[in-house]
Amino acid sequence: MLVRPACHASRVQTAGLVLFIAVALGFDFTNGFHDAANAVAAAIATRSIRPATALGMAAGLNVLGAVVSTKVAATVGEGIIATEVGTHGLVIVFSALLGAIAWNLITWWFGLPSSSTHALIGGLVGAGLASSSTVHWSSLIDKVVVPMVLSPVVGFALGFLLMIAILWLFRRSRPTKVNMGFRRAAVVSTAASAFSHGTQDAQKTMGIIALALVATGRQTTFHVPMWVIISAAAAMGLGTLAGGWRVIRTLGSRITPLDPPRAFAAQTAASAVLLSSAYLYALPVSSTHIMTTSIMGVGASRRMSAVRWSVAQRVAAAWLMTIPGAAISAWLSYVVIHALV
Repeated sequence: MLVRPACHASRVQTAGLVLFIAVALGFDFTNGFHDAANAVAAAIATRSIRPATALGMAAGLNVLGAVVSTKVAATVGEGIIATEVGTHGLVIVFSALLGAIAWNLITWWFGLPSSSTHALIGGLVGAGLASSSTVHWSSLIDKVVVPMVLSPVVGFALGFLLMIAILWLFRRSRPTKVNMGFRRAAVVSTAASAFSHGTQDAQKTMGIIALALVATGRQTTFHVPMWVIISAAAAMGLGTLAGGWRVIRTLGSRITPLDPPRAFAAQTAASAVLLSSAYLYALPVSSTHIMTTSIMGVGASRRMSAVRWSVAQRVAAAWLMTIPGAAISAWLSYVVIHALV
């Protein structure tokens, strides 16, 4: 008689964990189609690569980038909140995930290239606060907030400087020949952009699944199992293949007019920032933020008025609202789920 309730609780927790993993991989899929634009928008806008080819290449390289490291996953899984072991811990992580998904879908509907990274982190903060869990504020500031502010600035500056260098190096070349050459080079820059996106975004889902495994007692220490790596990478790749055409239009044409050299410069600058953030510092930066500001940077190299700052302001507003918006969604999710459980 005493064993039966414990067995029932264990079955409920197991079912909850399976449901959580399924929803987490669904989030990873939405992350893929929401952020597919980061890798391919510039190349598609300049007709350097056909859309289907660009998305297919981006999907494959997103998967490859996702499996090479788990440094960012550890930052997300261990560095934001501390959760208790048991069903309540799973409720906290589940609420964080639902908050992030809700924010992702809202910004996707309005065509805003917001950050899936910061949506997930905002969800963790909101669920942590709602449950009175420990939020690692110093880690949040050092590893999330400061990079969130600095990385787009670096992306803008690097895109601007790289474009100035290209203009100087090819100043005596015929524009037709230059455009043709950079259309070919776009294959490389698009590949680098997709790979760097995989090193960042799929790892956030890996981190939160590993956190759920710890919270339910399936793991005693934080690490990312191989099956989690493969599942998250595959979900991200499938989402990328599905494409996010609303956001692709915003990044590809609405911020600033792009030509092949500028598309190459923006993708190369963004890739450099993303790869260095992942491999050198294990920082969960936003591929969306960095690609957007890199595009702004190459546009500003023509003249400041070449950037449609009204669109940029809408994008910036979405960035500023992402962490608090996802946190509020996660808070509400926790209240509802906690009441039901």
